[in-house]
Amino acid sequence: MDVINLGVDDGLPPVDWSAVVERLASGASPDPESFNARTTWLTTVNADGSPHVTPVGALWMEGTFWVQTGAGTRKARNLAANPHCVLLTGRNSLREGLDVVVEGDAERVDDEAYLRRLAGAFAGKYGPQWRLQVQEGALRRSEGGRVWAFKVTPVKAFGFGKGETYSQTRWRFQPRPAG
Repeated sequence: MDVINLGVDDGLPPVDWSAVVERLASGASPDPESFNARTTWLTTVNADGSPHVTPVGALWMEGTFWVQTGAGTRKARNLAANPHCVLLTGRNSLREGLDVVVEGDAERVDDEAYLRRLAGAFAGKYGPQWRLQVQEGALRRSEGGRVWAFKVTPVKAFGFGKGETYSQTRWRFQPRPAG
């Protein structure tokens, strides 16, 4: 992994990636006064090349983001056509904490054993209203809607530390495959 301290010219320290992973993996509750603190935003690419941005159910598990979306949604169709995407999460208040932007490539997951683990993880993070069942290589909501699960493998990430010391760091994990 390459680490680039974007605040070095201002004498700012880099954000430590292990602190980012700890924060993402903890599912720690953000400041309740923070606007949109629990929202993860997903940006996909429309067929015409324009961006499509929407909130999404997401969790961090095993070193990657996992997102779920209805099978017929714009974001699901976009990811099926073009896996390049961006996830943004603000994990705390505007005055303190850490914002993280992850650029990556999404891959639909249909392995039923893994989907069962994801269903439990989503219910653990979001509560009983997120009880998902596994059926025919997809997740299903209690009302019957089919849900696709995507693994977003990070290619690049940005961390924006906020608090006593502001900082900005970029991490490159792997080159994006050609094509």
